[in-house]
Amino acid sequence: QVETGNFLRHYLNATAGTCEDMMKRAVFARELGVPIVMHDYITGGFTANTTLAHYCRDNGLLLHIHRAMHAVIDRQKNHGMHFRVLAKALRMSGGDHIHAGTVVGKLEGERDITLGFVDLLRDDFIEKDRSRGIYFTQDWVSLPGVLPVASGGIHVWHMPALTEIFGDDSVLQFGGGTLGHPWGNAPGAVANRVALEACVQARNEGRDLAREGNEIIREAAKWSPELAAA
Repeated sequence: QVETGNFLRHYLNATAGTCEDMMKRAVFARELGVPIVMHDYITGGFTANTTLAHYCRDNGLLLHIHRAMHAVIDRQKNHGMHFRVLAKALRMSGGDHIHAGTVVGKLEGERDITLGFVDLLRDDFIEKDRSRGIYFTQDWVSLPGVLPVASGGIHVWHMPALTEIFGDDSVLQFGGGTLGHPWGNAPGAVANRVALEACVQARNEGRDLAREGNEIIREAAKWSPELAAA
């Protein structure tokens, strides 16, 4: 952090077998000065998640939501529940950002459907649009929104698509896409940052990320050895 000037922190996982232990972990994280904690809201349960969300809001902590076990529910075609329902339930329960698939990468999902529940997470008013899985107009009134997190098998070559799909109000998490860099994790982070800034600049200049994405990354790699090696 001193070297880069970037704010670097770890998501401490507060998920536990009991609500009491969960809260002990959240309090401990706050005492350490950590600005963000993580919770598995499906395995932890909605009431536990809401309890933690209230604590985080009252104490200046961000709450990152992980969705472990969602696939047992939302990929069961016979008696399952679509993730858009789980996403809306999470918005009511509380959290600042949640894993929402990537459309590209390992956790890919159908683009229009994914963008539908991404809008349900972060927008105040969403019009009915059956093509995106929104079957009735949703007015969230003043309920706080939740940022979508794209994470899972993504790397620098996915950056144009991620920038186009998720826009500015999102979180992009590159785990293996950072640590897997042949020169180490710091150059991996540099490569991701250069790719992101190149895509944002290109988008703001009016370039077509879907059509020119690979060329944009190649152009940026000419002056970034870290990106060229990624």
